[in-house]
Amino acid sequence: MSPITYIAVIIAAAVVLFIWNKLPVVVVAMATALGLWATHVLTLEQALGGFGDPAVIFIACLFVVSAALEATGVTAWAGQLLIQGAGQESRTRLLLLTMSLVALLTAMISVNGAVAALLPVVVVMAVRLKRKSSQLLMPLVFSAHAGSMLALTGTPVNVLVSEAASEAGVGEFAFFEFTLVGFPLLIGTMAIIVLFGERLLPQRNGAKMPADLSRHAKTLVEQYGLADGIVRLRVRATSPLIGLSPSELDLSRFADVQLISVQDGDGPSPLRRSVSEGDLILIRAGAEAAASLAARMHLAFREDVASGQGEDTLFNRRSGLAEVVIPPRSGLVGQAVFPGMVTDSGDLVVLAVQRAGSEVGTGGQKSGQGVALHPGDSMLLQGTWKALDLHLSDPDVLVVNSPELVRRQAVPLGPGAYQAIAVLICMVILLATGLVPPAVAGLLAAGAITLSRIMTLEQAYRAVDWTTVILVGALMPLSTAMVETGAARLLAEGLVGLVGGAGPYALLAGLFVLTAVLGQLISNTATALIVIPIGAAAATSMGISPRPVLMSTAVAAAGAFLTPIATPTNLMVMGPGGYVFGDYWKLGLPLLLWFFVIAVFVVPLIWRF
Repeated sequence: MSPITYIAVIIAAAVVLFIWNKLPVVVVAMATALGLWATHVLTLEQALGGFGDPAVIFIACLFVVSAALEATGVTAWAGQLLIQGAGQESRTRLLLLTMSLVALLTAMISVNGAVAALLPVVVVMAVRLKRKSSQLLMPLVFSAHAGSMLALTGTPVNVLVSEAASEAGVGEFAFFEFTLVGFPLLIGTMAIIVLFGERLLPQRNGAKMPADLSRHAKTLVEQYGLADGIVRLRVRATSPLIGLSPSELDLSRFADVQLISVQDGDGPSPLRRSVSEGDLILIRAGAEAAASLAARMHLAFREDVASGQGEDTLFNRRSGLAEVVIPPRSGLVGQAVFPGMVTDSGDLVVLAVQRAGSEVGTGGQKSGQGVALHPGDSMLLQGTWKALDLHLSDPDVLVVNSPELVRRQAVPLGPGAYQAIAVLICMVILLATGLVPPAVAGLLAAGAITLSRIMTLEQAYRAVDWTTVILVGALMPLSTAMVETGAARLLAEGLVGLVGGAGPYALLAGLFVLTAVLGQLISNTATALIVIPIGAAAATSMGISPRPVLMSTAVAAAGAFLTPIATPTNLMVMGPGGYVFGDYWKLGLPLLLWFFVIAVFVVPLIWRF
């Protein structure tokens, strides 16, 4: 068989396997690349060359930046603003705020990152405002698809289109050049959803709703009886406690005062040295007892933390709470613990211990009333977020709720948030000005995130969606093969022969239909990798600029509305929104028609043929 025939067979097999959906998409993608090598269409270096492509590196870096914004509470802060500003009365205001926020986030951190970050926020908002989640989640996803066209970083397809334009000799698309078409796409999408969404969407709630951890701290302090009486006192220069080690502090002579922990004045970590001026004493006491202690021990009340607000004192931007359970056969079974005890690591403090829902071991170290741990006991631990992340992977305890997950939902603008925002702004400036190639800007941003300790290297590795990275890297050689063997030129000539007589607008319409149909069945990234070389070759055959053809392809690839399998985000909201397969096309079809109008008639007004 000829190389072109081999390519046709490989593409057909890949599309069928993508639709069949029984094999992982990365397996299909890798099989496609290896198939091109096995049939001698490409050399091994060419077949695997996509993994070293700058576009693949840039896409991987975007996942790290996206995860950093989520992990530091930037998206939680945005979500809280959304809940505060939405109100309960106006459906239109609620939808407009939700869609605007997700579109802006998508433009900066990609569709998958923005929807994943806001999904639990919107579900919780639906519960609190007594609205059906199905009325909010599909608008969330569809407006994210439109928002992906606002900037270069919105979707991997934008990066691929920009690179294809550069290879075609017409120059890359600028960072905000996508906004020229993305803005009308978003405005039209929002208008259609506001006007017709309520009738076209079902009225349901999902069977499985994500957990709401926004009130996690309040729940824990109430459950463990810490809601009232938690007071943080600052050590003054004249305090008799100065010079004592934390283990030497004995407050048992003060009635109704329980020492919880001694913290370093420079941070919320347990103190590992002698007490000095400015250190913090965390106690559990009534107002009169706390005032008496403060007067006799020369301690000052913290002005920035109100006494009695347990969740605010224990759970904030710098420190958090974690509930752990002692499993059977744990090495901690039989070990004596008491409230105020510092763990062996020196980074965490035991605030309370419960057995069968009742508090035990409240006497403390000096009274000798520690409790021996039994399987099934639960402990409430407090420490810095970094310490919680580091030490709760211990197999001797079972963590009830991951501190990382809690922090992402409940701590707006947490540790590292401002650094993450600064990194994002710098990356956008580099991309917008074109001072460095996109891959370099992405690598600098990802490097800054790890070097500034916003995320560890391990967290950065986990943040990358390797399925997407491998999919793009493995399918990129398919475009190379189509160009080098003349398959793209042959398909383009066929398309030009079919619609060429009707002019370039008919070419855009034909490419849109091809891209849109494939994009409902397989990944829009995979679809773009197949269609981009065809569109570029067709533009060359007709003697027109590839820029409007490539931009039109990007718009068509973003219009993945008709099926839940079209994109991961469509599938992501299916359960929480209570959707069935047939719900998507009802709202998706009018949106796809709007995308068709923009791609075929508006794009050529901006980028001339």
